[in-house]
Amino acid sequence: MSHKRIPKRKAAIAAGSVAALGAAALLLPHANASQDGAADNATPKTLKATDASDLASQLAGMLGDSFAGSYYDSAKQQLVVNVVGGANNNVVVQAKKAGAAVRQVDNSTAELKSAAQTLKTKATIPGTSWAIDPRTNKVLVTADSTVTGAKWNRLESTVQSLGSGMATLKKSAGTFKTFASGGDAIFSQAQGGTVRCSLGFNVTASDGSPAFLTAGHCGVAAKQWSDSQNGQPIATVDQATFPGNDFALVKYDDPATQAPSEVNAGNGQTVQITQAADATVGEQVFRMGSTTGLHNGTVTGLDATVNFQSETDPNGVDTVNGLIQTDVCAEAGDSGGSLFTQDGSAVGLTSGGSGDCTSGGETFFQPVTAALQATGATLGGGNGAGGQQAGGDQQAGGDQSATAAPGDQSGTGTQAPGDQSGTGTGAPGDQSGTGTGAPGDQSGTGTGAPGDQSGTGAADGSGLTQSH
Repeated sequence: MSHKRIPKRKAAIAAGSVAALGAAALLLPHANASQDGAADNATPKTLKATDASDLASQLAGMLGDSFAGSYYDSAKQQLVVNVVGGANNNVVVQAKKAGAAVRQVDNSTAELKSAAQTLKTKATIPGTSWAIDPRTNKVLVTADSTVTGAKWNRLESTVQSLGSGMATLKKSAGTFKTFASGGDAIFSQAQGGTVRCSLGFNVTASDGSPAFLTAGHCGVAAKQWSDSQNGQPIATVDQATFPGNDFALVKYDDPATQAPSEVNAGNGQTVQITQAADATVGEQVFRMGSTTGLHNGTVTGLDATVNFQSETDPNGVDTVNGLIQTDVCAEAGDSGGSLFTQDGSAVGLTSGGSGDCTSGGETFFQPVTAALQATGATLGGGNGAGGQQAGGDQQAGGDQSATAAPGDQSGTGTQAPGDQSGTGTGAPGDQSGTGTGAPGDQSGTGTGAPGDQSGTGAADGSGLTQSH
């Protein structure tokens, strides 16, 4: 591939590639909003997840202190709003008339946030995370496999001190780590070897130049990035934040680069990204990554705090706040990759987590809306369609949500999202064609750049690449 100019067919790096998926594998049919009877009977409306998110924001303002979180019931396609006991009945009636299912709960948002602050003060331990779970009306605290002995006792006693019914503590079989590698693979040379990450979404920087978003820990690890291993750099980090947050804005070196606002879904199919949206607990999301391809799952928590073991200080902690927690799997090499919805909304950038795509686990994502706001970038690249502000209307050029729904190939069998069984296709981003190496196999690299979790991550099979 020439690195003097980005090929127009995919603008250097479309936001995420994946091996062959088969028919109807990526997007599900759009849910149709139905409001029949809602006004008269105050029954919950049937909503798409994005509409439910908008309604939740409105109700949060209307309910004030009575609001205790909300989540999307995907089975019923309804928004469920928590209201603390003793709330004004008129407020509850208003919420129901607005179309939400309302349930009474014990813990207020203020109480749950106070509990999270106590955890931050007393239990910021590497390998821990916590997020408010509106489905249980508790703080969900998770400890990975490294939290043992005195660390576990400290965490457990802190959770118990919060009081009965305030928090839930669970163990994760894996280890919390950053997943540097993602959509289409991007590469950079760093001390000891090659760092691999993933592109999240193409954007337009505030100065009008073409750029893309990826994970902040990738941007901190290396300054210049290529679209092929050992290739010439094609993009340079403009802004990078990690820890605290986890996003980076990387500008294409060629100002004439065409970078369409889309996710490459394989088989010549793309998903048009038309807007940025905030995640909603309970909604279905899709993740694209250069190591594991396409996988789907559910948002399980918002405003999550994750305490990664510091990669520069053996006794330190790299804490990242404000993340989206999901049960979507990810592995080394997926960092920075795209988290999006079936209707073309950009939601998150892969940060890190525990587990893998065999046993599952928790994965955390930097919200795209926060990254856009912080960097001043807008969704959409130099493809003539203009940019898209976070949470705004669709790009100029009209609604493209019905464009070539990936997987719609009548006459062929349907695979579940991410299911590549029986295809014989290597994982996207695998440079050797041999598949994923044994966990921790980083032979010959001697890498020590940020993101190196030796012994925990899966190598890409090349023997050269450090995956994040």
